[in-house]
Amino acid sequence: MSPENTEHTTASKPRVGLFATCLVDLFRPQVGFAAIKLIEASGCHVEVPENQTCCGQPAYNSGDRGDAAAIAQQVIATFEDYDYVVVPSGSCAAMIARHYPELFDDADWARRATALSAKTFELTAFLYDVMGLRDVEAAFAGNVTYHDACSGLRELNVRDQPRELLKSVDGLAFTELKDADVCCGFGGTFCVKYPEISNAIVTKKTAAIAGSEADTLVAGDLGCLMNMAGKLQREGKHVHARHVAEVLAGMADGPAIGEAE
Repeated sequence: MSPENTEHTTASKPRVGLFATCLVDLFRPQVGFAAIKLIEASGCHVEVPENQTCCGQPAYNSGDRGDAAAIAQQVIATFEDYDYVVVPSGSCAAMIARHYPELFDDADWARRATALSAKTFELTAFLYDVMGLRDVEAAFAGNVTYHDACSGLRELNVRDQPRELLKSVDGLAFTELKDADVCCGFGGTFCVKYPEISNAIVTKKTAAIAGSEADTLVAGDLGCLMNMAGKLQREGKHVHARHVAEVLAGMADGPAIGEAE
């Protein structure tokens, strides 16, 4: 890989803290390893703090600002000394980058939250916008379509970055997904509170995915991918689901999300 912006690769490397996310840690650790590979290849030193926890988004979205603030304090204390915080999830990245500062009335915590938010990025946005990466050294034999997860797109403006990086993958054919920016119906606790509405939304999404005739669905949020992969499998649609980091890092040889070893 050859970053377009070379100033970051001279002298000292930027020190990046990887916020792995709960879902990646519990269900798809390979996404974290792929993210590390990509960030290091872009010219950074990566560390994964052992004491990281949830970003607090479930509590925040449920109206529990007290617990969300308590979780945010731990995240801030863990990650504030890094040059950058990189997250392989638009929703978790948006929680830190957009919502942490509004959690605190205390001036010192508000300052620390604002400082952390300014250096927190979704993975592909960091690679493309911050490190200037334009080409990846990866190959993938397949036709890929991409789903824009809501938080990454609407709160962080993550759209073109993953597409441009995917198009640099050797052998990859890219097909734009109809209504790619429409929600998949996951929405964290939304799919639990409103299962019938969630199912109706994801049914439309899987119809669009099948209609693309792509053999692989790619996205940047594991929650969305697990939701769509599950629905695709229940419907008998033979489309593989993978996190964008896996494809960009050349680590897409094993079973796709939700598939047996």
